Amino acid sequence: MALFRAKKPAGKPGEWFYCLQHKKVEEGPDCPAKDRFGPYATREEAEHAMQTAADRNLEWETDPRWHDRDQPRAEED
Repeated sequence: MALFRAKKPAGKPGEWFYCLQHKKVEEGPDCPAKDRFGPYATREEAEHAMQTAADRNLEWETDPRWHDRDQPRAEED
């Protein structure tokens, strides 16, 4: 007998996820949270999860507010 039971991922009907492990869209979370993106409101949004992530990464990488390496650091007391 197992000491702990693995929790089944919980979700609401109508929520869509993109499973990174299986590379497929699923309604309701079938896989652990560490292996999925979502929730998304529609299947179509979940189908484009990887492109959405790539677009957001590119936006972050090119955001000048995140590239302040050239500015001097504040002096610590």
